[in-house]
Amino acid sequence: MEKKPVKIVTIGGGSSYTPELMEGFIKRYDELPIKEIWLVDIEEGREKLEIVGAMAQRMWDASPYDVKVHLTLDRREALPGADFVTTQFRVGLLNARIKDERIPLSHGMLGQETNGAGGIFKAFRTIPVILDIVKDMKELCPDAWLINFTNPSGMVTEAVIKKGGWKKCVGLCNVPVGAMIKEPEMFGVTERDLVYQFAGLNHFHWHKVTDAHGNDLTGKIIEKMYDEDAGLPANIFDVKFLREQIEQMQLIPCGYHRYYYRQEEMLAHDLEEFNTIGTRAQQVKETEAELFELYKDPNLNYKPEQLSKRGGAHYSDAACECIASIYGDKRTHMVVSTVNNGAVPDLPSDSIVEVSSIITGKGPIPMAWGKFGPAERGWLQVMKAMEECVIEAAVTGDYGMAMQAFILNPQIVSGATCKVILDELLVAHEKYLPQFADKIAELKAAGVGSKDPVVMELMAEGK
Repeated sequence: MEKKPVKIVTIGGGSSYTPELMEGFIKRYDELPIKEIWLVDIEEGREKLEIVGAMAQRMWDASPYDVKVHLTLDRREALPGADFVTTQFRVGLLNARIKDERIPLSHGMLGQETNGAGGIFKAFRTIPVILDIVKDMKELCPDAWLINFTNPSGMVTEAVIKKGGWKKCVGLCNVPVGAMIKEPEMFGVTERDLVYQFAGLNHFHWHKVTDAHGNDLTGKIIEKMYDEDAGLPANIFDVKFLREQIEQMQLIPCGYHRYYYRQEEMLAHDLEEFNTIGTRAQQVKETEAELFELYKDPNLNYKPEQLSKRGGAHYSDAACECIASIYGDKRTHMVVSTVNNGAVPDLPSDSIVEVSSIITGKGPIPMAWGKFGPAERGWLQVMKAMEECVIEAAVTGDYGMAMQAFILNPQIVSGATCKVILDELLVAHEKYLPQFADKIAELKAAGVGSKDPVVMELMAEGK
């Protein structure tokens, strides 16, 4: 039977990750016959869209396949008849991330893209936009799958499914992929020789590993973690976990658990960078500028090695594999954010979890994990409660609910400074938070605003 050709729409198409996305589609073309790709961005991203769009077309032209890459600033032009919509956008661009990081750090608390106050505000800006995209999809491509790797991926996916009512949605993360690439190297084998099982939340999961004969390798990986590269993402400072804790749980935490299990050291590292070379977003901005200079080269028709420094390596390739698995009913094992359906009994059945799943033509089927121990269960339930408060505040603009999310978040010390950070972030992101407009007007009238010089400069420039 001849396979139906596929239309892909990528929202946030001007991203530096797009070449990896094209590479993934090209190498899977025999199982995923794409007829057209649309890259969508906004006016502020026009230049990057044109640069990366031209490079994307060069990549296809260098392949054996005749695929046209379309560019547009109007997603409603792109969406009609789409089979898959991928989302990789950043509301407010990297300048918003700089504010997310610098404002909390200026008060001695963590500023990070998906953790702490910064992660909460990224969700506040992103969730209303993704819900608007869902409204357009309901009208223009009602049968499409939404493959999301916009952070914070788990919360965004939960908002799409529970608030937007769009069930055909899968959330992705590159962190499990990195672990499944690096850990087999410790034993001189490939991923196919090991059996992985992950469970938890996005950027807050654990996993365990056996060999093909059922022998548990988790403990051996824990031993090797203290001497070898275990696939830590490029954006996370490598401080070792406290050995006795990890040996007790006999689970492998994800890299982001360092922000919770080694909070003191991670905060000290981020404060040092804040006071010297600049936060991660400021560093990424330099890396991204270098990438786009490379992308301008009319002879470049492949993904450059420098993209691996960007911190999100393997995100795009995971998206391509997820799409190919849904399209071809491949039954691939992947770690995705999807509806729990009892896989993690410590959380509500309708909540979104990040869990090992079999990706079928009807979407992910989560694999049962079972109950966690008391420590992991406690962390998980607090984090899920925090996520639910964040989503509700993002949708309603309820300031009290936003404060509840802040107080619940383990990276934010509750009290007067917590409220100062919340208020300064609201004012700093006014352009992208219409749901909080009344509260922001009140705060501005009271003279609230960040005193961090970098943030003040961005605000003065209207960025």
